[in-house]
Amino acid sequence: MKNYHTHTKRCGHAKGSDRMYVLTAIAAGYDELGFSDHAPMIFPESTEYYSNFRMMPEEAEDYANSVRSLQREFEGQIKIHLGFELEYYPELFENELKFLSQFNYDYLILGQHFVGNEYEEGSLYSGSECSDSVIFDAYISQCLEGLATGKFLYLAHPDLFKWTGSDEVYISKMTYFCEEIKKLGYPLEFNMLGFFDRRNYPDKRFWEIAAKVGNDVIIGIDAHQPSALRRRILLRKAQNYLAGLGITPLDKIQL
Repeated sequence: MKNYHTHTKRCGHAKGSDRMYVLTAIAAGYDELGFSDHAPMIFPESTEYYSNFRMMPEEAEDYANSVRSLQREFEGQIKIHLGFELEYYPELFENELKFLSQFNYDYLILGQHFVGNEYEEGSLYSGSECSDSVIFDAYISQCLEGLATGKFLYLAHPDLFKWTGSDEVYISKMTYFCEEIKKLGYPLEFNMLGFFDRRNYPDKRFWEIAAKVGNDVIIGIDAHQPSALRRRILLRKAQNYLAGLGITPLDKIQL
């Protein structure tokens, strides 16, 4: 088994040591574990804002060193990868990549938690209730623009956007979204944290569309505590859920 979506306590809302995630993954039968904690963001100097859900820039070196140390320690038992989960904010992206590149990461996951950005007035959390089709289009466009950079491994929780308008609009826009993502060649993540917590995602309407379009799908544990990697029964339920829609998830992604 493989999981590429694992957080650490540095983000402020996850628990457990890095080492415990690895030990739990090995015990649970994983042969590949990717750490992808919320990337530190280099915000404009003109703002005093900083996220309350991501590591600080000064924590990134410790994060990278810890993951690389675990790679060496557990070589031969499990493959460990260094990654980050990152939003695509066009105005910050170039500087963000420059900052992260010093850590020689293995991959980035696109997790578009905000439409526009998070530090300017009017920014919207993607999981907020929304019936404005203009904002819906902006979410889709921003994700597609981010993926088109070629810098990401896959799109995390693509159905995070909490549309409260008509099903007809949702189906039309998400069909376009899935079709464009398929053209770009990216897998979609079926998010186990949302599945476990019964959040607004996974959204069955979205996965019915993905099944019809024929998108590649990867299951992401989105582990915020080591015990999430032990939820084998829940994982089987997710696999059965997808199988009922005609979706067979990918076993792995080539890094």
